[in-house]
Amino acid sequence: MAGARWIYCSGQIPLDPQTGELVGGGDVEKETHRVMQNLAAVLKAAGVSLDAVVKTTIYLTDLGNFAAVNQAYATYFGNTPPARATVQVAALPKGAQVEIDAVAVAA
Repeated sequence: MAGARWIYCSGQIPLDPQTGELVGGGDVEKETHRVMQNLAAVLKAAGVSLDAVVKTTIYLTDLGNFAAVNQAYATYFGNTPPARATVQVAALPKGAQVEIDAVAVAA
């Protein structure tokens, strides 16, 4: 992708950008929506949208939550979602249940 600008987004957890506090109250689907909103804000600051994402990695503290996370995640991408890997981890910062990082390409 000659001339493309690669954007690497650090993993986002479900923090309210105003308060810095974890949101979702233990509901992993709500946490996932906040994570995706945070990723969208980071990408917007870089001049692109979620449409530019080519790869994500989802980190879950319990793979049993995969279906709920997938349901929320899918609402942010159209018919051509980016490549994705999902892994279970022992713990995430601040007790979050989900963290997502992304790689995007801007033309």
